Amino acid sequence: MSQQSSSAPRRRHLMDPNAPRKVADPQDLERLHRVQRRVISVLIMTTLIHLTVGLILAADLVDDDRLDAQLGLIILGALFFVMGIASVRAINKKPLATWWILTALIPTALGVWWVVLR
Repeated sequence: MSQQSSSAPRRRHLMDPNAPRKVADPQDLERLHRVQRRVISVLIMTTLIHLTVGLILAADLVDDDRLDAQLGLIILGALFFVMGIASVRAINKKPLATWWILTALIPTALGVWWVVLR
């Protein structure tokens, strides 16, 4: 059996009480938080775009004599889209009132065209 001597170097993945971790630089922490906000923003928008498209496609599957249900699903998709934009703006500490909210008119117009007018 071999014994490790007390002078053997400590493995780096273990905590060393004689060498505490360096205090994080505030600039590094701010960069990390900015990247985290961007990643969650992309995830939120990707999810809500898929939800909006899914609701428009679901509206297409509703019987044609149920125009109210079709329009309801399209408007619900647009509202989820607006909520996604507002949540991304809130996460990034930006004002909620922005012209980006108007982009919800795009899936609404496309949904009406796809489901009702086509």
